[in-house]
Amino acid sequence: MIVGVGIDVVDVARFVATLERAPGLRERLFTPAERQMPDSSLAARFAAKEAIAKALGAPGGMSWQDATVRRVVGAQPVVEVTGTVLAAADALGVARFHLSISHDAGIASAVVVAERD
Repeated sequence: MIVGVGIDVVDVARFVATLERAPGLRERLFTPAERQMPDSSLAARFAAKEAIAKALGAPGGMSWQDATVRRVVGAQPVVEVTGTVLAAADALGVARFHLSISHDAGIASAVVVAERD
C-alpha cells in the first residue's frame, strides 16, 4: 500500500551557487561520502532527500543526513534511512522506498514512493 509520494526538481547551477555562498550547508545536508560527489549528483541527492521528506508528509525535525541514496551499479538507487527519518517512516509503517533519480541539462529530479506492507 502506498503511504506517500514525493517529487522534487533542482536547478543544478542555482544549487551549486547556494553551496558556494554557504559553505557549511554542504556539511549540514550531506554525509561525508556524499560530499565527495560531483555537483550534479549532489543536486540529485538533495532532490531525493526532499522527495523522501514529502513522501513522509514533510514532518519537522528530520535531519538531512538521516536519508542517504546509495548507487547500485546495474540497479536502481537504494534509499537508506536512519535516526529521525527512520522514526518518521516507522510512524507511518513505511516498509520500503522506491526512488527514481535523474540529472540532465542542468536539472536534477527525484520521485519517491513510500510503501508499507
